[in-house]
Amino acid sequence: MSEDEAQTQDEGIKLFGEWSFEGIDVRDIGLKRYLNLEPVWLPHSGGRHEARKFRKSRLNIVERFVNSLMKPGSSGGDKSRIINSVKTAFKIIQLKTGRNPVEVLVRAVENAAPNEDTTRIGYGGVVYRLAVDISPQRRIDISLRFIMRGIKEQTFGNRKTLEEIIADQLIGAANNEGNSFAIRRKQEVERVALSSR
Repeated sequence: MSEDEAQTQDEGIKLFGEWSFEGIDVRDIGLKRYLNLEPVWLPHSGGRHEARKFRKSRLNIVERFVNSLMKPGSSGGDKSRIINSVKTAFKIIQLKTGRNPVEVLVRAVENAAPNEDTTRIGYGGVVYRLAVDISPQRRIDISLRFIMRGIKEQTFGNRKTLEEIIADQLIGAANNEGNSFAIRRKQEVERVALSSR
């Protein structure tokens, strides 16, 4: 075994060979089982989770984020380009904050995940909304959707690159800033649910 291989083995698996998954904990107890931080070199599993229900919770959170960025539009199916954009965005996050970008992503997902939502209930032709708790799996899905929509909306008519916008949105959500799209949407959903109790 060469010296480089021994050094890599000691350090463990790092995302893109740069960022470690060690020491990152999920603070939100409800999301702990569903937010997977299993170390991967590259966030690309080839769709192995597609065959069974709820298997996506075993997917690494970085890959789920990459997959959400590919959803509908011109980026659909171009995973290698999106992976490179996320890698560059993570480098920008590290330069701006000095923190591990994987940890920033985890904090962003935790902060943007709403706890309550509303559902429609109809009695005799009258429809009204009722507040309900959201399951942990759905909380992560909604959180990733809010972050992705914030990125998508900011890209149009903006001189910033996609990588800079991804970094800004993740940092804003991780810091729980009120001007972040994902945080605003979460607060709006919870406010509507509070008024529907």
